[in-house]
Amino acid sequence: MQKNLEKYAKLLVRNGLNIQKDQLLVVNAPIEAAEFVRIVAKQAYDEGAKNVHVEYRDEELALVKYLNAPFEAFKEAMQWKADGFEQMASENAAFLSITGTDPDLFKDVDPERIAEANKTNSKSMEKFRKYTLNSKVSWCVAAVPSPSWAKKIFPDDTTEKAIEKLWDKIFIANRVYDEDPVVSWDNHIKNLTEKVEFLNNNQFKSLHYKSAKTDLVVELPENHVWAGGGEYNESNVYFVANMPTEEVFTMPLKTGVNGYLTSTFPLNYSSSLIDNFKLTFKEGRIIEVEAETGLETLKKLIDTDEGSHYLGEVALVPYDSPINNTGIVFYNTLFDENASCHFALGAAYPTNIVGGDKMTDEELEQKGANTSLTHVDFMIGSKDMNIVATKHDGTKVQIFKDGDWAF
Repeated sequence: MQKNLEKYAKLLVRNGLNIQKDQLLVVNAPIEAAEFVRIVAKQAYDEGAKNVHVEYRDEELALVKYLNAPFEAFKEAMQWKADGFEQMASENAAFLSITGTDPDLFKDVDPERIAEANKTNSKSMEKFRKYTLNSKVSWCVAAVPSPSWAKKIFPDDTTEKAIEKLWDKIFIANRVYDEDPVVSWDNHIKNLTEKVEFLNNNQFKSLHYKSAKTDLVVELPENHVWAGGGEYNESNVYFVANMPTEEVFTMPLKTGVNGYLTSTFPLNYSSSLIDNFKLTFKEGRIIEVEAETGLETLKKLIDTDEGSHYLGEVALVPYDSPINNTGIVFYNTLFDENASCHFALGAAYPTNIVGGDKMTDEELEQKGANTSLTHVDFMIGSKDMNIVATKHDGTKVQIFKDGDWAF
């Protein structure tokens, strides 16, 4: 286990963040991940980092606040903290975010409290988020099991056994068991890059998603850019923002989404589950919302601002992927979004349109991109998903057939 943890940490530091000599690494992690964070810090120093700064989260303490604090508390942001993150980003720090919290932790919390807290935090961190949305700095999201998350997936096992099983699935998804995971990731990125190049060379006008539960046409803006695997930051350093990752993605035309879609995986949003939901779109905007679980939470998410009523990302992921082949639902978006085609509510990545990283929000909107305080991925892929792309001359090309790449 120790050897695999070290290989995993090396992957995150080297392939994920690509830490540079004398760079600051900022780690945001749940307190349950402290042991692994120490391994990451050691690896970062070995790679030449000058300093490692860690921000720990106590989700149980957050629950205490949600259940007991006055509502006004969720309208107040710790601006000094947001300013600190912005300063570290301006000094070219690299940022590692570790997930792994209990998907059901906030199930008894008033959705309005969660929505208000998320909105307040998003507003305070808006300047910092520009650095990650525009890929000005290197950043990476990864995961470490917590006892409650592991037990959610493996409820019939002891906590210790459940954690062991979840680590195994995380290692499989990240190719940690390969003889040289760094080389395996290099080959994987090369494969994703080939898909990206095909899609960018074709500059399709629209995509038609069709399955038993989804019938949706998504137009793409002029000069859209597909991305996948990794990208270069402002300092020309290559990094991989999600580990694992199986997706290639771009932005939709904000007002060009019509039809309906249905989720195929549960969405863990701020430790509240939203499941079996259906969204109907007209000219890009959501006009109807249904959900078997978490309807009020979903409605609050969509009402964050005007932009959260629209889509900001369209991502293609084959059904036959290492993550999906683990045979489990992770109840964690980092993994589940990389086991399934997905979309995102809210902000588009400016880098998904030519010159977008230099544009203002107003200029992005004029080009057809969506802007918002939020960006939340949700999964709609399935084994019967077919996607047909249409070129500007009307030619149709099938790019997904029965859940997998058709080219």
